[in-house]
Formats: sequence, C-alpha cells, structure tokens
Amino acid sequence: MPRAELTLTVPDDTWIGDVTRRYDEATVRILSAFADGDTGVGLAEVTAEDLPALLSDIETDDAVDSLELLGHRDETALIQFETTAPLLLFPVHSSGVPLEMPFTIQDGEARWDITAPQSRLSKLGEQLEAFGIPFNVERIEQRVESDRLLTERQRELVDAAVESGYYDTPRQCSLTDLSERVGLAKSTCSETLHRAEEQIIKEFIADEADGRSLF
Repeated sequence: MPRAELTLTVPDDTWIGDVTRRYDEATVRILSAFADGDTGVGLAEVTAEDLPALLSDIETDDAVDSLELLGHRDETALIQFETTAPLLLFPVHSSGVPLEMPFTIQDGEARWDITAPQSRLSKLGEQLEAFGIPFNVERIEQRVESDRLLTERQRELVDAAVESGYYDTPRQCSLTDLSERVGLAKSTCSETLHRAEEQIIKEFIADEADGRSLF
C-alpha cells in the first residue's frame, strides 16, 4: 500500500497558518483532532519563544471558539482548542483518508504522513486542490506485502537465499549450495526462486507506475 509524505501550505487568512507564520520559530504539533460539521476540536503541543503572546493570539482569533491550557513547562504548552475553521481536516474527511497523528505545523506549513490505497490518495489530492490548499509530494513509498505476494514456500526460499548471500555481490552462495541448505532438488529450487523473483519484480514495476500517478 502506498505511503506518501506531503508538505501543505496553509492558506492565508487561516488562523493556524497566520499564527505560525507570525511566530515563524514556533512549532505546533497536532496530537489529535476531529471535525464535527464545521467545527473542529484539537489537542496540540505548542512550543515558542514568546509562548504567552502566541497563545493569546490563538485565543483571540475570531475562528477560535475556545482554548484551554492543559499543561505548561518552559516554552512548551499543551492546549485543547475548538475552531470554526478546521480547514486541514476537511480534505481528509471528504476523501476518506485517515490522517496520521501527530503532525507538525511550522511557519505556515504542515507535514503529513499518509498511508492509503491509490484511489484514496488521488481523491485526497483532488480535495486539497478543491479547498485551495497547495501541497507538495515529498516522497512516495510502496509497501509490498510479501506474505500476500509470495507463497509460504517461496517466501522461505527467498529468505534463505538472502541469508546465505545468494543475492550478494559477489555472490556468497551458489544455487547448488542453496538447494542443499533448504533440502530441495536444484531444479526445483531454481524454478521456485525464479517464480518468486518474477512476482517481486512485477509487483515492484506495477507499484512504481502507480506511484507516478497517485496525485
């Protein structure tokens, strides 16, 4: 399943974007959040040099209904807030993509890690554009589920081949050595390994092609 790392630019006139740009050294780490209609509730860890001023700016913003200080130490505070403008939650809700927590917002940019099927990631990209939230895809990683991809016998043989150095350069184990280690005839070992390699390579190529078209 694809895993994507995104950097989002929080639009101007959005309270969380405005505050983190105003205090560009500050970090807002969203620990949990949910939206109920047009209202959002979040739990956040806020770190800033001028923490009292930043918290005051959040509390007095027209889009923030309430702010509760849950804990405070040095330049870091734990807060719970309620807002009428949970802009970042709307695209994930509309696309059905689970947003991994925590995520960080600094200087008007949010960094997300998303794991979801290709169709959901494509929908998320469409929703981000619809809500006017610019984003960059920093990295896409394809996760191959080897237990689904290979039979148990193929997986055991591939594991043995890797452990024996069969795929090392230079090769530390010959096909004959490998077949003796796993107790298979050399022809059977060769055929089983070839079929496993075929599945792995085809899956890798397919995932690479999918990754280029996710967004």
